[in-house]
Amino acid sequence: MDRDIRTVDDVLTLLDGLFTPEADRWTSGGVSWWDGFYADRSKPVPFFVPKPDESLVSYLDRGLITPGRALDLGCGPGRNALHLASLGFEVDAVDLSAQAITWAQDRAREAGADIRFHRGDAFALAATELSGPYDLIYDSGCFHHLPPHRRISYRALLDRSLAPGGHLALTCFAAGEMGSELPDRDFYRQCGLQGGLAYTPASLRWIFSDLTEVELRRMHDESPDSPLFGEPFLWTALFRRAA
Repeated sequence: MDRDIRTVDDVLTLLDGLFTPEADRWTSGGVSWWDGFYADRSKPVPFFVPKPDESLVSYLDRGLITPGRALDLGCGPGRNALHLASLGFEVDAVDLSAQAITWAQDRAREAGADIRFHRGDAFALAATELSGPYDLIYDSGCFHHLPPHRRISYRALLDRSLAPGGHLALTCFAAGEMGSELPDRDFYRQCGLQGGLAYTPASLRWIFSDLTEVELRRMHDESPDSPLFGEPFLWTALFRRAA
């Protein structure tokens, strides 16, 4: 007879276990799925291209964010981490997938970029390897793959690691364009994330209501020959923590 629920972390871990490895692409059970996803570098996946997000470039060009310490959550092959490093940011980049981290390290070596890469669960690493505070926490596609209960962990990471006056820059699935629009409770009934969760501007503003909204818009559509990555089925949001 198991009686192993004593803390909030125990509850979160229990809820993680409701998702199968095929459906749950965030927790440790999904690591092998992501490793398989990143194993073939030639796949025609839009964000495999070595281009930074157009929104990130726009924030920097307009001076909305300036070089400092940055954390790239779910860095994948490192395209945004590399751009930040090229502009003088001190970058930590984390991903669950060993394949993604190896690819990102290869790109960093080729570019001569000094980036600290971390393989593992960002929420667990936030108390050990990820030594904040960070002036920028950048998330291009991690948030919409989290099961609903892990928003608690996400907000705790922001509370612990985002510097006063620092920014959260977020890119996620837009409701009506990409991602599942099921109510939160139904993901637990189906024990799957349906490929990722869709969000509305109202839901993002509510989840991050303790931060100040700087900008929230649809990502611009970038052509294949553009030096930037942009897909209009994504929201891009920039929030600022009070100084």
